[in-house]
Amino acid sequence: MGSPRARRKPVAAQPTRGERNCAWIEEHCRVPEGRLVGQPVKLRAFQRQVILGIYDNPSGTRRAIVSFGRKNAKTALSAFLLLLHLCGPEARPNSQLFSAAQSREQASILFALAAKTVRLSPSLSQYVLIRDTAKQLACQELGTLYRALSAEASTAYGLSPAFTVHDELGQVRGPRSELYEALETAAGAQEEPLSVIISTQAPNAADLLSMLIDDAATGADPRTRLFLFSAPMEFDPFSDEAIRAANPAFDEFMNRNEVWQQAAEAKRMPAREAAYRNLVLNQRVEARSPFVSRAVWEENRGVLVDYAGEPVWLGLDLSAVSDLTALVAVWKTAAGTWQVRPFFWTPQVGIHDRAKRDRAPYDAWAKSADLLTTPGATVDYDFVAARLLDLASEWNIAAVAFDRWRIDAFKKALSVAGAGDSFLELLTAFGQGFQSMGPALDALERELLARRIAHGGHPVLTMCAANAVVQADPAGNRKLAKDKSTGRIDGMVALAMAIGITSKADAEPAPGITFL
Repeated sequence: MGSPRARRKPVAAQPTRGERNCAWIEEHCRVPEGRLVGQPVKLRAFQRQVILGIYDNPSGTRRAIVSFGRKNAKTALSAFLLLLHLCGPEARPNSQLFSAAQSREQASILFALAAKTVRLSPSLSQYVLIRDTAKQLACQELGTLYRALSAEASTAYGLSPAFTVHDELGQVRGPRSELYEALETAAGAQEEPLSVIISTQAPNAADLLSMLIDDAATGADPRTRLFLFSAPMEFDPFSDEAIRAANPAFDEFMNRNEVWQQAAEAKRMPAREAAYRNLVLNQRVEARSPFVSRAVWEENRGVLVDYAGEPVWLGLDLSAVSDLTALVAVWKTAAGTWQVRPFFWTPQVGIHDRAKRDRAPYDAWAKSADLLTTPGATVDYDFVAARLLDLASEWNIAAVAFDRWRIDAFKKALSVAGAGDSFLELLTAFGQGFQSMGPALDALERELLARRIAHGGHPVLTMCAANAVVQADPAGNRKLAKDKSTGRIDGMVALAMAIGITSKADAEPAPGITFL
């Protein structure tokens, strides 16, 4: 007879809590979108790492921070975790679940992905009720309810979340978020609440997510788990090594060609590098940088050709004292190149002092007529208005985009110079914020990268291009920031408005321009 030890059947190891949750996701969830849509979820190694790290923490997890670059299926992972707590092994009867985002659009994305997962799953669709209008999922058998919230803090008070996903918390600027604080405070009423923060990094160390990451990195609270995938700053930012460090899905399901294209554009266009580092490499880098590199600007010097009757769009950036007043005209040739004609004005009084302060040869440019001067200590709009009307008599002007600042004074100068109502109707207000300037800068950037801008190397405009700095909002929209620039950028503001207005303006000749 053999020994009892030899006859004893091996006892299978019991799955951990995290392993059980991974198995449930793979059994019941379906891929919500992409080329594998509808197929059973197969968790990748990094996704399993996150789930096991959250649920197998010996100290218990109160807060988990998951941060990597965009397009790594963060939102899909959030949806799977939500369903775990709504109708899976982590569900508690009658519990409230929430996802929190900074905008209604972002909040809708997570809800939509969770709803798609439910609809595609034969098992989940039997138990989960989808309320599209209210952005809710409900498991009536368990009495659990999930709601998507946006940054309206008042809606969060009076709630008692057992589970919360803070989606893209890196979009919060500064150290506080009322929505985050309201939900975290409300969770205190639960016995074992869990909050999961899934986001790319915030750009500044003083932002809320940065402070939470830095605190988690100390290990002071064992109930906080940190999963940070970020490219070290010493890495070549355009290397595969850097990209892989921040994007665990790079070799799994990411569109590599798209990422490499983003890297190539960031390498060529300094304005793209900071956003690329932040969003793709998940580095703590403020999305603010020069708009165009000197190399790309020089590639667009081009050949200036004579005007041949094409529709002309203009951008006007007015000034008072220290700034330059800039008027930039653009028209498109039959070859598809934008011809750029800039005009600049500055007060005659104090020009030498401003030249020293700005480290720019304003006096020399005035002698060469690249920079026009007006009498006195402020720009005299009468001179600008007269020049604009002269151009109108020579060119087929489609629209004049202007910054609303001081425009009333300029319209008065136009009227005094003889502009009729038909001409004044060509003046088109153009906002300087992210909403208007974002698309304009995108359009200008595309043309610069395609070498379809011919500026002829105008010295004042070239100076403005070298000084132009962009600032991005949390959604990635950009604007030119005068307060962030080290020198005058007025010419680039006017150029961006001129290019931006081309998509809005009527290209047909404007009828009936009259002068009184």
